[in-house]
Amino acid sequence: MVTGGDFRRMVAGAYSELLLEYENINRMQGGGQFAGTHILRTMGAAVMPLADVHDDSIGGLARRVSTAALFGARGNAGVVLSQLFRGISKGLEGKYEATSSEFGKAFQYGILYAERVIQEGLDRSFITVAKAVAKGAYHAVRDNLPISEILSAAIAAGESAVDHMEGDRAGASVMFVFLKGCLNGLDGNFVSPAVSLSLGVAASKGRMPSPREDLVRPYCVRFRVRSQKTSVAEIERQLKDFGIFALVEQWENGIHVHIHTDHPGRLMERAVGWGPLRDIHITNMSEYHALGINNAIMPVAAVAVADGKEQAQRMQDAGAHVIVAATKDRCPSVADLVSAAHSDLASSYVLLASDAGYWMVFRQAKRMLGERVELVLCKDEAAQERALRAFDGQKTAAENAAAMIQAAEIDTILSY
Repeated sequence: MVTGGDFRRMVAGAYSELLLEYENINRMQGGGQFAGTHILRTMGAAVMPLADVHDDSIGGLARRVSTAALFGARGNAGVVLSQLFRGISKGLEGKYEATSSEFGKAFQYGILYAERVIQEGLDRSFITVAKAVAKGAYHAVRDNLPISEILSAAIAAGESAVDHMEGDRAGASVMFVFLKGCLNGLDGNFVSPAVSLSLGVAASKGRMPSPREDLVRPYCVRFRVRSQKTSVAEIERQLKDFGIFALVEQWENGIHVHIHTDHPGRLMERAVGWGPLRDIHITNMSEYHALGINNAIMPVAAVAVADGKEQAQRMQDAGAHVIVAATKDRCPSVADLVSAAHSDLASSYVLLASDAGYWMVFRQAKRMLGERVELVLCKDEAAQERALRAFDGQKTAAENAAAMIQAAEIDTILSY
């Protein structure tokens, strides 16, 4: 049997392996200059929920990791990894522990989910090795081998495929680092992040990303407190413990609260002390859902990406209503985009990318938010600025997206 503890060690092992290898991945051709950094930060978001969760079930842990990875995904490589976790979570849903065969099948689901988001012409090496890995795992699962042997068989099958592969191998490297980390973690043969830092592994690499910087808060919680005695200021003060974004407003007979948090249960335990609660709504923003209309200020708004204050001011002058901070090595996360669209500023949104390396992140945000979000996927900052200048607040999001794509000189409408 594969237990929740086994799963914890596998995820920790994968993160540990990526800590040691992410800069090597960055240097590989074809994967994107910061593919290693993006996948490490996605993995950092994925491991954070395991720090203090009180759940020993493999299905529950897999779901938490999947939610955090989907919401915290950065860059094309991070989106692919998050989809791998999504498939694994689907395969383990509802299970307290799993047989090796069940876990192997869940892993095959993960590879299928990851393949689905990779478009033609992106990273074919990942698809090639993923198919080989799935085939190798399939035969091991069919023979009912232990999970460690299933992972070993998957790695061996992938390595054989790489030996016959031509050209770029960045995607294949990501898959191998992940699989080997899982196997090492399962066996307990991995170096923890704390130990790797104490041994000076990162001494020559500059500042290593901390997973605490990638903690995501994927639950959108809304409720009303029916009380005349609890003040807005006091609730705002207490909400600082639960999330970064929080909107607290006076209501007819009390107070309306809107917050993004990673612990909705703890939040509700605190909230019951403020007064009778009404209209409680909890949305997992990492799952596909329709963006709700909640007293929006304007019908449609534009969300753009900017690197630094100077560019942010230019984008704002061009017509952007919301600015998401991003740099080449600090790609915006899915959480940044989804949280912006949950701000109650507008009923619908146009999300503008400024780099091809962000496109899969924007597409994942679009899949989560549904039809009232449109994409304008630009290749550079100049194209994003031209697109923004075509924005018209009197048009719908779809009408704006069409006009902005034309202004940015994008060949096709690249959206789902």
